[in-house]
Amino acid sequence: MPHPLPEDPLIRSIVQRARRAPLSRRRLLQGAGLGAALLGASGLAACSSKKSYGDGSKGSIRWANWTYYLDFDEKTKDYPTLNDFMEQTDIAVDYYEDIDDNKTFIAKIKDQLQLGQDTGYDVFVTSDTTVVRLVEKDQLRKFDRSLVPNAGEQMIDLVKHATFDPDRIMSIPYQAGMTGLVYNTKLYPKGVKQVSDLWAPELKGKVNLLSEQDDTTGLIMLEQGVDIVGDAWGDDQFHAALDVVKKQLARGQVATIKGNSYTQDLQQEKVWAGMCWSGDIAILNEEAGEEIWKFVVPESGASVFIDSFAMPKATESYKQVHELVNYYYEPEVAARVAQYVQYVTPVAGARDAMAKLDPKLADNPLIFPDEEMSKRIFDMRSLTAQEDDRYTKAFQKVMGN
Repeated sequence: MPHPLPEDPLIRSIVQRARRAPLSRRRLLQGAGLGAALLGASGLAACSSKKSYGDGSKGSIRWANWTYYLDFDEKTKDYPTLNDFMEQTDIAVDYYEDIDDNKTFIAKIKDQLQLGQDTGYDVFVTSDTTVVRLVEKDQLRKFDRSLVPNAGEQMIDLVKHATFDPDRIMSIPYQAGMTGLVYNTKLYPKGVKQVSDLWAPELKGKVNLLSEQDDTTGLIMLEQGVDIVGDAWGDDQFHAALDVVKKQLARGQVATIKGNSYTQDLQQEKVWAGMCWSGDIAILNEEAGEEIWKFVVPESGASVFIDSFAMPKATESYKQVHELVNYYYEPEVAARVAQYVQYVTPVAGARDAMAKLDPKLADNPLIFPDEEMSKRIFDMRSLTAQEDDRYTKAFQKVMGN
């Protein structure tokens, strides 16, 4: 059930615009569209967004992922690496771009997760900040790392260990990336270098923030001088950052607060500058055929995120999911995905494979961070369950939810 709209007319307008946001262009092309959105997780099996290549004789997988998070061929409307996997294994895959932000996705399937029932997915890719909560609630199935030998051999140090999953048996990283800033080089050539530049008068009503509260508040805290990696920060620092969001909403500076669908607002020129995820901007420019949007690592630094494969307990495709994960840890496959999504690949051998596929991208620090870039990327500490609950409620209240 949708949350009631807030009384404040400005916040009401922002929320209404977010709710009217169109479905992703790609989902419409695939035919999943509104039907899948209305049916919810329980009805997704009837709304396949794939073309059948594998005959399914070796089983099937239902995979949920983020928009723009797998190599895609605009001409054939297919996912080349996924098609190859299906052809090689005869495992059929239903692929859904159903994740716009972590919390709204989990909200759709939370009851099934809690009861250990079928969620409509055999594997999904959510951020580690969400995976940690599912691990705490014992709602995920363990991976058998012996069935994913490529991950054991190829996983880069940046993503190899998590405090909530030190041996990566509950989650296996799929991609990593940076939360930073973006601006339209044509509409706002002045550009932005730091978060506070988003509050310039000429950008009033043309700014977006991210609905992932840790990403939005993390960037603000970095500019406020907070060490987001350490344990020294807490409620005071969070609320100081949240006050900035509240203030800019109240003065009409912010147009929208969204998940992945913020890219549509950039394309439609509703937003001139804002917060973003690094790989999205590369894809937008690729589709435009020129660098219209510029990704910026703020002067105070960017935060890193890791999105990982996770299996709900009720999956019936345990072995097939392992084959899928192992396949995406093959360096050549990982390079093909990275060439399209342009996020940080977790596969060590992907750089050498990329050097043969696209030498220019092999030197791109947004995909393969160099020492200089690494110094400006910060991994925000994991929140406790209590902090996560408090901060999420506070963030949603500011947004009017």
